[in-house]
Amino acid sequence: MNIRTDILLRVYLSFGLIVLFAIAVLAKLFHLQYVEGEAWRAMADSLSTRYIDVEAVRGNIFSNDGSLLATSIPEYDLRMDMLAPGIETDEDFYSKVDSLAAKLSAFFNDKSSAQYARLLREARKNKNRYYLIKRNVGHQELKQIREFPVFNLGKYKGGLIAERKNKRILPFTNLAARTIGYKIPAEDVNVGLEGAYGEYIDGKSGKRLVQRIAGGVWMPVNREVEVAPVDGADIISTIDVNIQDMAQRALEKQLIASDADNGCVILMEVATGEIRAVANFTRDTDGSYREKFNYAIAQSAEPGSTFKLASYLVALDDGKVDTNTIVETGNGTYRVHRHTIKDTHAYGTVTVKQAFELSSNVAITKIINTHYKDNPAAFTKRLHALHLNEPLGLQIPGEGNPLIKTPSSKSWSGLSLPQMAYGYELKMTPLQMLTLYNAVANNGKMVAPLFVKEIRHLGNTVERFETRVIEERIASDRTIGKLRAMLEGVMLEGTGKRLRNPQFATAGKTGTAQMADDAAGYSARRYQSSFAGYFPADNPKYSMIVVIRNPRNGYYGASIAGPVFREMADMVYANDLNLHQDFERMRFVGNTEPLPSLKGSKAATLRVFDALGVKTTYASSTPMQHIDTVKGIPFSDEEISEGMVPDVKGMGLIDALYALENSGYRTKVKGKGKVITQSLPAGQKVKMGASVLIELN
Repeated sequence: MNIRTDILLRVYLSFGLIVLFAIAVLAKLFHLQYVEGEAWRAMADSLSTRYIDVEAVRGNIFSNDGSLLATSIPEYDLRMDMLAPGIETDEDFYSKVDSLAAKLSAFFNDKSSAQYARLLREARKNKNRYYLIKRNVGHQELKQIREFPVFNLGKYKGGLIAERKNKRILPFTNLAARTIGYKIPAEDVNVGLEGAYGEYIDGKSGKRLVQRIAGGVWMPVNREVEVAPVDGADIISTIDVNIQDMAQRALEKQLIASDADNGCVILMEVATGEIRAVANFTRDTDGSYREKFNYAIAQSAEPGSTFKLASYLVALDDGKVDTNTIVETGNGTYRVHRHTIKDTHAYGTVTVKQAFELSSNVAITKIINTHYKDNPAAFTKRLHALHLNEPLGLQIPGEGNPLIKTPSSKSWSGLSLPQMAYGYELKMTPLQMLTLYNAVANNGKMVAPLFVKEIRHLGNTVERFETRVIEERIASDRTIGKLRAMLEGVMLEGTGKRLRNPQFATAGKTGTAQMADDAAGYSARRYQSSFAGYFPADNPKYSMIVVIRNPRNGYYGASIAGPVFREMADMVYANDLNLHQDFERMRFVGNTEPLPSLKGSKAATLRVFDALGVKTTYASSTPMQHIDTVKGIPFSDEEISEGMVPDVKGMGLIDALYALENSGYRTKVKGKGKVITQSLPAGQKVKMGASVLIELN
């Protein structure tokens, strides 16, 4: 054998050994993958564990009166351990599986009894220790399911595994929905109180050890969590449920009537800045109105004539004019920088006070342009001193940024000063505008709007939020007094006089602004109607602003936004007993003024008077049969018994219906007021089911 042959033999031998080794490796891989694969994968799964977060119960959000605005309720994913101690033997399992299947089928009504039985048997055959039965089961449902066959063997023997989740609900559905808000952690979306106070509401997650089983499912190693979660804190908001409901109803009704795109209404307590109601509605594609965007805090827009309050404040406080200063408005037009400013009517010669009450664009433009055209920075500096260029720093996210130009602004022009005088070439949100009106109502003290009063955890106060003062005095007492007189004048003699309620004094200002369209500018004839003010005017407790955008059935602030202001003011005034001096006068002991006699349930009347705190020593000498007194008020206590006609004369309709129908009679009603006659005589026994006609007057 020569050298060449020897070398080739060695090469072939080496190559052959390498090929054989490769084949052996591939064979082993094939064996591991397809022959022993299932066993190894099961072993890998059984050895794979990790800790996962256990969601804490999120804190509640309460209204000012303690009503629940948002809360979390438990929901459960139900699973079953098919090898639980109570059904460890086949005999135990198969003797009860059909009964369990029948119960599950009847309860959930989603599968037949036979289908449930087949699925449970398959899970048992596969030795599934974490079989999913149903998702999103309520707490009350779970209590019933625990009584089903097999599951009633106990927490561990029965094999039922209930994995708790927390579902966020709003008990009042859409009431203040945008203010309450929501969170989407995966998208980093934080809206309203839910988003702003997530750090408190969310609580602290717990930890649970889980093990991966076949199919990639993670099963808890222990029934109990290793580290218990800490529940979230509760938020006490300033929202009043009743006022919020009034606001939403009034706003929605007017949006429908005016065929508008959207609108908002905000009601604030003057002294504290606490927001009692904030409603926002947008017309949806189906024509209905829903809360989709918080216009009240986020919509920065040109306010129009409601901004005139700021312009008059500056001019009056700077001593440029007084309320009796004469302004010539001529035929209702004013030409400035090749632009004509117009009034809706020709007002001629008016005083400053009259110009404000009539909302003359010409008058305020002349005043500001005449006195500040040589030094416009003096005007804008005063607006900045009112903090109108600054965000309010709200407790909830999403506040729109205000815009108050200065002569150094890039977009400043010769027309900017006169335009700003009546609410154009600047931007403010409705809440920012309301804060100015609230300051005037509050004798010049500007306070920040407040949405949250307190944070509590397990009943203990974590943090309390007091009224935050932005500016102690925005103008002199003299100026504030004149502005308040002008705002009251709007309701007495000006554009808001049709909105006046003779029962109590209100103050406010109408606003109508033409909305700019990106494509068509101001030529599209789209308007924003608004009304801002406060009540009662002599001792303000509440301030309010209403803004309605792009109404199609009219557009003036008095006729579009004004009715919402009037309706809200009337309802709030009627429901706030502290605003009624007559009621307070009734409360003190020794009152001798006559009060109406009462008839009905004495126990119910006592509860009402105790709740209202009525204490009077008035006594009646009126000769009435079965007379009694409730807190000194003449009262006839009527007993109700079946088959005996009660005496309902003198009762209101609700009490009369209650008495007659609980006595077993069918009632027919004629008229309104109090019952003056009844067709069946009182005190007689009449067959139950008979008809009784009552006349009211």
